[in-house]
Amino acid sequence: MQMLCNIYLYNKTSLWRKQTTKKITPEQSEALLNILKTRFEKNRNRHKGIEWPAIHNKLVKNPGKIWALHNMEETGGEPDVVGYDKKADEYIFYDCSAESPKDRRSLCYDQEALDSRKEHKPANSAIGMAAEMGIELLTEEQYRALQQLGNFDNKTSSWLQTPTNIRKLGGAIFGDCRYEHVFIYHNGAESYYAARGFRGLLRL
Repeated sequence: MQMLCNIYLYNKTSLWRKQTTKKITPEQSEALLNILKTRFEKNRNRHKGIEWPAIHNKLVKNPGKIWALHNMEETGGEPDVVGYDKKADEYIFYDCSAESPKDRRSLCYDQEALDSRKEHKPANSAIGMAAEMGIELLTEEQYRALQQLGNFDNKTSSWLQTPTNIRKLGGAIFGDCRYEHVFIYHNGAESYYAARGFRGLLRL
């Protein structure tokens, strides 16, 4: 059987690297669709007024999106639909795992930050890995919207898209939830922690 899934795990951190195609096998695709449907039905509060058949129909017509969702799922993100952009006719998926996706942690913020480290470099950056997976980091606004749907990052934290003026000064922002309150804070972009990953967004 021809292997169409051209992604692999990198060392113990399970960081994804894309190669030539953005496809997965029919078996992987079917398994993922079943997982997504089950999660969708179990968490109706995240997507009131949205029905699964419409999402399923768009997914089967967009194998590149299935590939990206597969990456999200395989790295621990537990993606789920959180909204629908009527103007763009797009369904919005966020990583909805209780904690920051487990196989996307110990990352600095972006390639510039990664290049700046002279020693003890992490395996990748959040921005770099997101691009390889076919997704984008949540913004602060999107992260706060996610936190309205449940309790997330009570033990971990997640890098967020950082405003240009902050990044130019060497910083990057992240979010977490402690004491039933959402906090947005900062670190040097080159820093990385075992309990910090990133949450992604996919438009379908």
